[in-house]
Amino acid sequence: MDIILVPGFWLDASSWSDVTPPLIAAGHRAVPLTLPGLEAPDAPRAGIGLRDHINAVVAAVDSADQPVVLVGHSGGGAIIHGAVDARPDRVARAIYVDSGPLGEGGVINDELPAEGDDVPLPPWEGFEDADLTDLDDGLRAMFRARAVPQPKAVAYDPQHLHDERRYGVPATVIACEFPSAVLKEWIEAGHPYVAELARIRDVEYVDLPTGHWPQFTRPADLGAAILAAVDRQ
Repeated sequence: MDIILVPGFWLDASSWSDVTPPLIAAGHRAVPLTLPGLEAPDAPRAGIGLRDHINAVVAAVDSADQPVVLVGHSGGGAIIHGAVDARPDRVARAIYVDSGPLGEGGVINDELPAEGDDVPLPPWEGFEDADLTDLDDGLRAMFRARAVPQPKAVAYDPQHLHDERRYGVPATVIACEFPSAVLKEWIEAGHPYVAELARIRDVEYVDLPTGHWPQFTRPADLGAAILAAVDRQ
């Protein structure tokens, strides 16, 4: 099966390199993406918005000869959800890595400080302690050295969805900084943060306790969790 992996903000396809080996060893085709504007620090980012990133994922879905699994980390969760909405009959499962589906009119994060068309990786002091769990000094240095500014409009643009068949696509949430029990409590309480997730009819939860970047802090475990979700197809 084709497994299309969508990175979170500031990252390119190479951020999945320590996650994909078990997927490939099991006979799947891993397709990590570098989204428009993330090709290099000096890549042009003017005019690149959320829909452009969704369209890039949709193009990868369309290039596959069978239904695919989509994996989205962080802001990539909103992007794969847009692709699920665009191609609900072509996605076998959506896997949200420390992320979730973004509903109609929502934005990924319009509070991130921007510099022109760019959203640079903020200083570590700008993140919650839970985000940074297990991200030691070496990993932080590696991350910052490879980070590419995010196109501002991807973070700030509202999500627009059109096809309620998206709610019938099975989903897996790999919960890292927030345990799945907390997510379920929020759903029961009707919290707006999980309103779109609550509408998906088939959701499984997998706990992988670590910070917001498990592809760096627990890559082998993340690969195993993705593989287990794929093998349930």
